[in-house]
Amino acid sequence: MTDRPVHGTWEPEPAARWEDAFLSGNGHHGVLVYGDPDADRVVVTHHTLVRPDGDDTHRRPPRLAAALPALKDRLLAGDTTAAEDFTDGRPLRWVRPFHPAFQLRLNRPPGDTRAPYRRSVDFTTGETTATRAPWTSRVFVSRADDVIVQRVTAPHLTLDLSLDPRLPGAPAGLGIGHGAVLTPDGAQLSLRVRHPGSDLAYTGVTRVAVTGGTTKLVPPGLLVEGATEVLLLTRVRRHTGELDVAAEGRALRDLADGTSYDGLLARHLALHRTAYDRVTLDLAADPAERALPGSALLARPGGPALLERLFAAGRYHLLSASGLLPPRLTGLWTGDWNTAWSGAFTTNANLNLQTASAASAALPEVTEAHAALVHGQLPDWRDNARAIFGARGVVAPSHTDGESGHTYHFSREYPLHLWTAGADWLLKPLLDHDETYGTHDPRTTAALAETALFYEDFLDRTDAAGHVVVVPSYSPENRPANAGWGTIDAAMDLSAARHALLAAADRHPEHAERWRALADRLPPHRVNADGALAEWARPGLADTYDHRHLSHLYGVWPLDEINPYDTPALAEAAHRALELRGAENDSAHGHLHHALVAARLRDGARVAHALGRVLDGDYFHASLMSAHYPHRDVYNADAAHALPAVLIEMLVQSTPDRLVLLPALPASCPAGELKGVRTRFGAEADLTWTADGDATVVLRPARTHRVELRTLSGAEALDLVAGEDRVISVKTR
Repeated sequence: MTDRPVHGTWEPEPAARWEDAFLSGNGHHGVLVYGDPDADRVVVTHHTLVRPDGDDTHRRPPRLAAALPALKDRLLAGDTTAAEDFTDGRPLRWVRPFHPAFQLRLNRPPGDTRAPYRRSVDFTTGETTATRAPWTSRVFVSRADDVIVQRVTAPHLTLDLSLDPRLPGAPAGLGIGHGAVLTPDGAQLSLRVRHPGSDLAYTGVTRVAVTGGTTKLVPPGLLVEGATEVLLLTRVRRHTGELDVAAEGRALRDLADGTSYDGLLARHLALHRTAYDRVTLDLAADPAERALPGSALLARPGGPALLERLFAAGRYHLLSASGLLPPRLTGLWTGDWNTAWSGAFTTNANLNLQTASAASAALPEVTEAHAALVHGQLPDWRDNARAIFGARGVVAPSHTDGESGHTYHFSREYPLHLWTAGADWLLKPLLDHDETYGTHDPRTTAALAETALFYEDFLDRTDAAGHVVVVPSYSPENRPANAGWGTIDAAMDLSAARHALLAAADRHPEHAERWRALADRLPPHRVNADGALAEWARPGLADTYDHRHLSHLYGVWPLDEINPYDTPALAEAAHRALELRGAENDSAHGHLHHALVAARLRDGARVAHALGRVLDGDYFHASLMSAHYPHRDVYNADAAHALPAVLIEMLVQSTPDRLVLLPALPASCPAGELKGVRTRFGAEADLTWTADGDATVVLRPARTHRVELRTLSGAEALDLVAGEDRVISVKTR
């Protein structure tokens, strides 16, 4: 038992399904570790592994700009289905799907099954461990050396090792090539997999260092007998042509020479543990519950011990999936070639929900990965703006495989090529980061200007009141009850255009007057007959309430456009819209998006209800990775990665000029401590609250600044001085 939160999880049995395998990653390589003492499997993944699907000609945005003026005319004239034939006639095409590389198989003669077994993952180190005396296996993925490290120990250890490409869903016709050579300290294994009909391939190389015993080649792998330790270093590379396997092997040899497992781990911890330890959450859970394995804790969804562990697991998995790119729909992991929705990046909701805690939970590594995706695709975003809209600037796609930023995934029912809010939506986390750390990333500043330029060209129609009109307009992934999917003045588009123009004006004073004037000409949000913020501001467009997305509430979260303090009437209308919103197909991202908006609107009961739908709905695997639907249906990282943001937002919210304490504290969390959270005005905060209604926050500001403090007692000014801690006591009820 423990009187502190557990920063890890464990199970009393090996994983029987890849979904239950424990996870480790460094934002480039990932592993799924089964932890079976007799037939262990370590599935290897890499962010770059996507399947080719022919030439690049179909992965271009449709050239529709010449037809855009006529579409605008038809929509403004009342043709509510005009956008349904705004296409070049191509069929729906998915982005290139993410897939696993191979599994590292480690078979040994059956041991004593009566010996105690335990597998665990330590979130502070990223290390998975499986033990059944006298056998132990440890695996981590190094952030320092970009290598998968595994050490297996036992007296008189016998192991049959191989790299096995035979994973569920692997396509027929893969060109498989195995390699194995003995080395002075053990052996080297390699596996080359070439995609059918393509020059694209990937190669895995494993360096095997053996202590004691003998090593011999047994194609396609090797057999180790009588050893005391086996150390494996693995990398995978995606390439065209042939990879220089000898050079890869030498690099792994040089990495291993003179460096033990513990030495490699120490280098990794300097990066991983430093990041993970920045923020912790303690909900004063029962020590007996904290000691339970994850699967047993998931069976008790009502207690704070589960929230503590899911908060810790969410930050761990989010950090582990972020590096070369931010997390995919599956994070960095899959054990099956047939990944739902291509295992891609769905940018119109899921990606930003997953990374929502990056700034507040002190994970700039996640924001840097997000920035790598955004800035790496800006040339393609420019192509989208020109081809579809005939405009300068940038337009982001709704789906991407991580390489191409072109918009080519769309259909009549999903006219994702009409979504113009994406650039602003994807730049918002980068702005949050800049505010949190008091910086101005010049890349973000330049991208904001391009977003504003797009709106200057695109917003060329006005209504009878003189407002510029967003046409065509699309609210992901919904439609009005009385019109087609592509229409006019979706609330998300209005919020995005207004925010993008104002944010760009703040960074570019030479254009500020022009861009602010254009923002002022956008129409206001509309409140419908139900008293709810309308999803489409255009009069006459009827809301469709039962939907998993909450795109129209972009102004509430993550923007600060609509809030209870500055815009109380709109906040009330937004709350009514939230009340009326259905869950549709019970997508996890919909429930947690609902919770984030509810927290901004100070509705703790609604936050608790949305969390309860996920915790009671059997969304989490024993690995503490989540599913998209209830009953662990469809492996998906949305819930796992978004949950920490929900817990932070219900406790602490901030803008560059405001601090909100305990806005949506649910009754299920009467006491606790949140340490290390970051604010957007540059202060680190430690918050403690007790069951008797008292709370204390310690602020450690990095900048001198005046902010407004909001609590249940009201508002007051707070003058912060850089380097001087400030202690504030408030009431929770």
